[in-house]
Amino acid sequence: MIPIPRLRFAHLPTPVETLTRLSHDLGGPTILVKRDDQTGLALGGNKTRKLEFLLAAAQSHGARTLITAGAVQSNHCRQTAAAAARFGFDCILLLAGSPPPSASGNLLLDGLLGAEIVYARREERDRRLKEVFDSAWADGRRPYLIPYGGSNATGAAAYAFALQELLEQGVRPDWIVFASSSGGTQAGLVLGARLFGYEGRILGISVDEPAGELQKRVADLAAEAGDLLGEQVKFSPDEVLVNDSYRGAGYGIAGEAEQEAVRLFARCEGLLLDPVYTGRAAAGLIDLVRRGTFRPGEQVLFWHTGGTPAIFADAYRELFE
Repeated sequence: MIPIPRLRFAHLPTPVETLTRLSHDLGGPTILVKRDDQTGLALGGNKTRKLEFLLAAAQSHGARTLITAGAVQSNHCRQTAAAAARFGFDCILLLAGSPPPSASGNLLLDGLLGAEIVYARREERDRRLKEVFDSAWADGRRPYLIPYGGSNATGAAAYAFALQELLEQGVRPDWIVFASSSGGTQAGLVLGARLFGYEGRILGISVDEPAGELQKRVADLAAEAGDLLGEQVKFSPDEVLVNDSYRGAGYGIAGEAEQEAVRLFARCEGLLLDPVYTGRAAAGLIDLVRRGTFRPGEQVLFWHTGGTPAIFADAYRELFE
């Protein structure tokens, strides 16, 4: 395997805990949690692992400004802004949507961390992102573009090593369940399973994408990450497990299922989820347990990808008051 540049600033390894009360409450398999909400960078999250590699790549290119995009309450943008501050980069965030009346949740933290914020309508995001990049380049700011969700081969490789970390902790669950959206986390886990000999099932709960689209993206991205590491591996979309039955009313719209999941994890385990990603994935996990998808003797690991600041966003706070 070819080593690739990495800046080590995440708090790793993240702990694995048994959710005893939740497992008992649901009456199904033993449920574990991998605490990637505790990676340490500005309230943590899964993107911190990816940023260890992405910032190393930016430094190798002589970059001085990081540019990325996401939703107004993007966890990825918040962690990118924090990493930029820590390592002395400027940071420009292009957020899809209109400026809210007040900053809260992740958006509040973006400003606190010193990021410059540009807004664009969702349908104009790609065009505006190119304009922002070109303008920064013309101004001599040496920009480096980090893709949406940090989901390119470099970012995905981080989660191959995260899977290795889990195995080195002596944990080999029958299932790994998590929120999947831009595909980088799932691609890395799928690649890591192949490289490090994990034989359990890796199930992404789609937050927003149809299963077929996400399966193809993950398969392609896993192969690209393998190439980056010098491993010639191929994946077919059929090998990627995605459940898209829990997308509800759409991205960022927290319904009754997400609200129940957030409350259940909080009241059973003192564990905070967010209403967009982990809340939706946990809602899927809870429903699958109730439907008998997992056998009682199995271990199911919920990979907590973070996102807690979104609970405090004005758009969601009233759901939990």
